[in-house]
Amino acid sequence: MLLYDAGIWLYRQGIRIASKTRNVKARQLNAGLNGVWDKLRSEADAGGGYVWIHAASLGEFEQGRPLMEKIRREHPDKKILLTFFSPSGYEVRKNYGGADVIVYMPQDTRRNVRKFLDIVRPEMAIFVKYEFWLNYLAELKRRDIPTYLISGIFRKDQAFFRSYGGYYRKALRCFTKLYLQDEGSRRLLEGIGIRNSAVTGDTRFDRVSDIMRGVRPLPLLDRFCATAEERRADRECSHRALIFMAGSSWPADEAVYGEWLRESEGVKGVIAPHEFDEERLRKMIEFFGNKAVLLSDATKNPSLLNDAKVLIIDCFGLLSSAYTYADIAYVGGGFGAGLHNINEAAVYGVPVIYGPNNAKFIEAQEMKTLGGGIEVTDKESFGNAIDLLTRDAGHRLEKGEKSAAYIRGKLGATDKIYAELFR
Repeated sequence: MLLYDAGIWLYRQGIRIASKTRNVKARQLNAGLNGVWDKLRSEADAGGGYVWIHAASLGEFEQGRPLMEKIRREHPDKKILLTFFSPSGYEVRKNYGGADVIVYMPQDTRRNVRKFLDIVRPEMAIFVKYEFWLNYLAELKRRDIPTYLISGIFRKDQAFFRSYGGYYRKALRCFTKLYLQDEGSRRLLEGIGIRNSAVTGDTRFDRVSDIMRGVRPLPLLDRFCATAEERRADRECSHRALIFMAGSSWPADEAVYGEWLRESEGVKGVIAPHEFDEERLRKMIEFFGNKAVLLSDATKNPSLLNDAKVLIIDCFGLLSSAYTYADIAYVGGGFGAGLHNINEAAVYGVPVIYGPNNAKFIEAQEMKTLGGGIEVTDKESFGNAIDLLTRDAGHRLEKGEKSAAYIRGKLGATDKIYAELFR
């Protein structure tokens, strides 16, 4: 435990040092951590009694959001405290209306934990997917506060299942119950003596279904891609351009599909880079030439879309709705650190292409098996896959339906978890 505490301290010092450089995320995180106690004192109800929900980042927030919103609908009297670990979650959702208080989670030192819980006095704590903070979990258990993990998923290479993972196994025993995505996770936990779990599924499927039902037209994408009515009337793309949408795209992904998109006939591209700054956008415009337009520029001058072939979404918050315009989706990250959310695209009934680094994402494996997901390993395999999808409309539509059917078959995790927490 001393090594763990030392690691937390060193990490905090690293943030302070990095915040003095050009590292924007480090500056945001450092400022947020410095201000967390004042924010809690000014905004938190002195009576405590919060349902505390912790999400590491934006993806985990979206995963926990269906449960938060169901709690809000069914129990409007409940107070919700939402914490984030990462600036990419907090900075985007710090004004989210579904929680009463939103702050960074104070660093996991024993002193911070006691101080935080003394202020918040949660009636329950809910951690989303991957969050295992040893001091928080130990203190929650000591105070007899019900603590849950939702949409949890485990792999045999994690520390819990290693010979040196004793402290982490102890942390798992602090949970009142663990709600898991799949049976494989349950078996792994049972193998180390953790039996307080249930397979309830992944709340992300409920979230993308909610987004699809509430999607609204985006006027500039209507203009660039064709309206929903035009697209429904011409699903085979015989009288309109086929729309290839690349979401959460990294340079490694563009190295795979970029040349094809630039040279292809009868295809328009919409690209939502995962991260972007002026230099990144400049390079993208340079690669695609004068047929590429930034959404921010098109907002000021919509006529720029008239001759555009590639539209680059240089803002956050649109991607999950923008996928409704796609005929074929490519989801990035699979040639880098790890695949991004393919469910956001699949729910709209389109085939989804992604790279090979997807072993940690069960949905990528299952969707590939069912035929809606297409794994590519390099530029050549991408070329083979995209050639068939663009040439054969029947093949493309069939794969899209398999994607949508996969999502439909996974709905309901939120209701199952809620029923157990508030029965």
